[in-house]
Amino acid sequence: MRVFLDLSWYFKERWKQYTAGILVLAIVAFLQLIPPRIIGTVVDEIRLGDLTSESLFKWLVILAGAAILMYVLRYYWRVMIFGSSVTLARKMREQLFKHFTSMSPSFYQKRRVGDMMAHATNDLSAVQQTAGSGVLTLVDSLMTGGFVIAAMAITIDWRLTLIALIPMPLMVILTSYYGKLLHNRFHFAQEAFSDLNDKTQESISGIKVIKTFGQEKEDIDEFVQLSEDVVQKNIHVAKVDSMFDPTISLMVGISFFLSIIFGARFIIAGDMTIGQLISFNAYLGLLVWPMLAFGWLFNIVERGRASYDRIRNLLNEKPEIEDMDGAIDRKPEGDIEFKVKEFKFPEDDRPALHDVNFTLKRGETLGIVGKTGSGKTAILKLLLREFEGYNGSILYGGTRIDAYKKRGLREAIGYVPQDHFLFSTSVAQNIAFTNIDAPEEKIHEAARLAHIHEDILNFTNGYKTIVGERGVSLSGGQKQRISIARALLMEPELLILDDSLSAVDAKTEEAILESLKETRTDETTIITAHRLSAIQHAHQIIVMHEGTIVEKGTHEELMAMQGRYFEMYEMQQLEALVEKGGEA
Repeated sequence: MRVFLDLSWYFKERWKQYTAGILVLAIVAFLQLIPPRIIGTVVDEIRLGDLTSESLFKWLVILAGAAILMYVLRYYWRVMIFGSSVTLARKMREQLFKHFTSMSPSFYQKRRVGDMMAHATNDLSAVQQTAGSGVLTLVDSLMTGGFVIAAMAITIDWRLTLIALIPMPLMVILTSYYGKLLHNRFHFAQEAFSDLNDKTQESISGIKVIKTFGQEKEDIDEFVQLSEDVVQKNIHVAKVDSMFDPTISLMVGISFFLSIIFGARFIIAGDMTIGQLISFNAYLGLLVWPMLAFGWLFNIVERGRASYDRIRNLLNEKPEIEDMDGAIDRKPEGDIEFKVKEFKFPEDDRPALHDVNFTLKRGETLGIVGKTGSGKTAILKLLLREFEGYNGSILYGGTRIDAYKKRGLREAIGYVPQDHFLFSTSVAQNIAFTNIDAPEEKIHEAARLAHIHEDILNFTNGYKTIVGERGVSLSGGQKQRISIARALLMEPELLILDDSLSAVDAKTEEAILESLKETRTDETTIITAHRLSAIQHAHQIIVMHEGTIVEKGTHEELMAMQGRYFEMYEMQQLEALVEKGGEA
């Protein structure tokens, strides 16, 4: 029952609703005692010949009144208790979603999307059932069982009551043991469901790759294997679950057997009437539900405890990057000074950056080039404060970037990543993602600067065209340019293009760069690229190799050095020449 203690914070928050629901349950449990007592009384009146039409009508009216009252009250306790459990699920779902949005990138490197979806669906459902059906089952079984046993002992015969309850301790021991087994097995079943959920999400997201490489059969086989694992683990849960009802039914059967044997002896001895024995057995019938509910309670509680533990472990993980006390609550502006002696990504022993130093004046453009894995993106991740733990300092406007609030820092930066993500909504809403109230003219202007406006007008519904999940209906170049338009709409102090022109042709690339040069004279821009034409115009270019700067200067200065940059440029010129058929 530890899960009820774990959820005590919520029960305290909703104590009025739960108290009202429990009080109504108590009244219903008391009203259930009326029918068995009336039945026994009527039987004895029939046996003695005392039953009249007036007395029968009276008993029927009382029965009808009790039934109607129980009908109404059962509606209200459901609203109070089940309504509160739904509110708990909503509250925890919001906590999880807020927690997901506050976590650092390293969190998502360790956690799978499918696993997090399982937490927000299956696990929350189990916790909701604990706060609803679990509370109901606990209270109702205790109250109904308590009232029924009291009625049996006080109004009929306490000796027969004790005899009928002899199997109960054994039932408690067995159901408790089943509950422990259920907890462990349900935990494994939920983990298996998370694996299946993750596989489904990955397969749907990567369906193009799967089809391209003809791996449909292999993917289906892997899915079937994971699905079978989920089935097997849930069968293990069901095997334990299926032991509750037979065990309880056996105990109830023994109780009925004992009550009939010893009740008959009491009647023969003159200590009990036939009507009282009938009432006693009717009361014993009412005890069947509390006994079954008690076993069901272990089922619900252990499932809820396993799921709540999984959710709590997730919520207990702290963001690696948080605002410091007294952080500056404004957008930074000014020069950027990047001085990092060493930086390693989490769980990586090799330095991603070492001895990287540069200063970028406000209004200038910085170009960063280098092979894959040379450290280009690592520089950007540190500027965005997606990672910390580096040896050195990064200043923005003369102030360390960790002295600013994360929100203020990131609102000053328009970031266009390599992996362009578009939402399954309209083109206009994708561009206006950072400013949903932006007027139509502003959206169109941003699209013109990114040279995607004409393409959008040719879409089926123009700016209202739904792009599909992750922009599946668009080409790579169109997705890149919409992402650039989204960043430009922010009018950011710092615009970062992380290899964001790779999918557009040279002419479009040149047009976009010219637009940026004309409109961003007072703002700072950082461009990483493999294609050197994207950064030739930059005020400063740094060449990265194995995590450090090996060359620095303007395009002309670097060409004069005839080093790595020169070699890269000559190679790309040769490639371009080959593409044109080898003509000069």
